[in-house]
Amino acid sequence: MVTPSRSVGGRRLYSDADIERLRLLYRATLAGRSIGQVAELSMEALTALVRHDAEADAEMELGSQGAPGSELKTSPPGAGYLTDCLRFVERLDAPGLDATLRRAAVALSGAGLVDEVVVPLLERLGTGWREGTLRPAHGHLAAAVLRRLLERMIESASSPLATASLVVATPVGQVHEFGALVVAATAAAEGWRVTYLGTDLPAEDIAEAAARTRARVAALSVVFPGGDAALEDELRRLRALLPKDVTLVVGGAAASAYGGVLNEVGAALPGDLEAFRAQLRTLRRTRTARAPTPGARRPSRPPYPQRRG
Repeated sequence: MVTPSRSVGGRRLYSDADIERLRLLYRATLAGRSIGQVAELSMEALTALVRHDAEADAEMELGSQGAPGSELKTSPPGAGYLTDCLRFVERLDAPGLDATLRRAAVALSGAGLVDEVVVPLLERLGTGWREGTLRPAHGHLAAAVLRRLLERMIESASSPLATASLVVATPVGQVHEFGALVVAATAAAEGWRVTYLGTDLPAEDIAEAAARTRARVAALSVVFPGGDAALEDELRRLRALLPKDVTLVVGGAAASAYGGVLNEVGAALPGDLEAFRAQLRTLRRTRTARAPTPGARRPSRPPYPQRRG
């Protein structure tokens, strides 16, 4: 079906075109066709076939509901998976939720999975908890399953051969993890080598990790609270400790509350995940990987010993 290239070590290397072809073949088999019936179709024929299947499914659904509108035709591909996920959460059915998310991971692109399933599901969970329609047990169950999904995405999408490296964390006092996990999964899906550090880390540790991994981006998630003077000082210290050519990116629900200090230190504040993706693509096009400088001391604590020669 596809013919991947090989790395020096013999690993199969799949191009974006290979992955898109496999995704289309999978969707074509969902209508009941065997893989042998579609394996030799061209990309154009596969795309047309999958589009035809999607339109036919939407028309059948509209007909069964007797609805005159066109809402289903404009629904994102992940809408059905999101509905199923919510149903399994309400039933406290962890295996069902995990299986649904695994199917969505195969059928959707990395961006589609995050934007159309993971983020909306997290938002619905938060709304349900605030309104009292979901209990803490529902949130804990869903969080455990979603964490495994995002960790799989980070691990499977982060290529050891990638030249662009990124570290993700939350600063001191920030213990909400999912914003950072979503950012890490998003960067991995964009082809970056991601080092996920977790939550509640001091500036010195984040800067040291960025130096050790020769990261080109340090991405932080800031969720709550806004206007914390201690966090403002921590952001200033982090920018001072990071290598000058490392881009500091800060996002999250409370990030805009720190717009003043972020502007002061020259940090980027993308408005949403799509803006973050666009920034990562720009950085990959305009910057080259940093080369180690013999005898240079990395800006971290404790300082690294100098190397000569």
